[in-house]
Amino acid sequence: MKSTFLKRSALTSLAIAATVLVGLAVAENTDKALLERARGLFKALPDTAHVDDYPHSSERVELGKKLFFESRVSTDGRMSCAACHSPSYYGGDSLALSVGVHGSLLPRNAPTVFNTPLLIAQHYGGNRVSVEEQAMKALLSPHAYGNKTYGEAEERMRSLGYKPLFEKAFPNEKEPVTAENWATAIGAFERTLLTPAPFDRYLKGDQKAISKDAKIGLDKFMSFGCAGCHNGTVVGGQSFQKFGLTEDYWLATGSKEMALLKGRDKGKFHDTQKPEDTYIFKVPQLRNVAMTPPYFHDGSVAKLDDAVRIMARLQLGKTLSDDDVSHIVAFLSTLTGEVPAHFASVPILPVAPYRN
Repeated sequence: MKSTFLKRSALTSLAIAATVLVGLAVAENTDKALLERARGLFKALPDTAHVDDYPHSSERVELGKKLFFESRVSTDGRMSCAACHSPSYYGGDSLALSVGVHGSLLPRNAPTVFNTPLLIAQHYGGNRVSVEEQAMKALLSPHAYGNKTYGEAEERMRSLGYKPLFEKAFPNEKEPVTAENWATAIGAFERTLLTPAPFDRYLKGDQKAISKDAKIGLDKFMSFGCAGCHNGTVVGGQSFQKFGLTEDYWLATGSKEMALLKGRDKGKFHDTQKPEDTYIFKVPQLRNVAMTPPYFHDGSVAKLDDAVRIMARLQLGKTLSDDDVSHIVAFLSTLTGEVPAHFASVPILPVAPYRN
């Protein structure tokens, strides 16, 4: 009898072990399948965002950083790129609508500057092709730097003592202090602001880089259809889409009327005046989204979980459960990278000659 009991115990132990092994194999296959699905929709960040169209050098990056933090080129002496894109707020400014030159209220929320060279275009309406074009046109923007002409902005740079730095960054040019070179230098700096995150390690094969809840969230993010727009290297930012496919967006977001735009923000329509572009916006990137509230073009939603619910409602016609939202937020948190160390340190700017 004792021998029979021992045999049964051994058989039970073997059965349990076999079940465990089968479970582990199934889990491993499931993890592999999830990773392969993810790799079909997303890509890890590249090592650099520099392109041949804008040759860079360490001198240009150094100059670009100084110019990024330089406020004295603006007409009120307080507006700079960093005013809306601060290291303290993951490349944003934490405001619903940013404050521009002379205290003017910008019509839209300032997105993070991180990873932006990898986007299809700049601004929510996509009216700037590159970070260089955005930087150059900002000099004349009545909301950004407020200069009347590029010559006015260039004279400000010369008077601030930037000419030697431009000469180092753009050697052999007869007059290196130009708006074009301002834009090229700032672009060279911004192209260094990439933020690799745990999700990149996961895409490269490290299954332990993200949590179980994040994997469940990733699965739901793909299965529910979120990845139909939010895909690629920066998890979005590669296409344009109507905001509010199932209903008017402001009914879900609580957006207020915007006097600066004479009514609801109509997205790309404001630039093209084409009826088909009404309420069409660039799909935002989702990298560092957990660190850059408030959300949407007008900063109308304060919390990420609320933004997830609203997007599912407006774009997919879905009502998510609390578990669904929690899991998707866990996945989105894996897109948070480190603030680049060279961005977090504020540069020393040239000392301008005193003028009475």
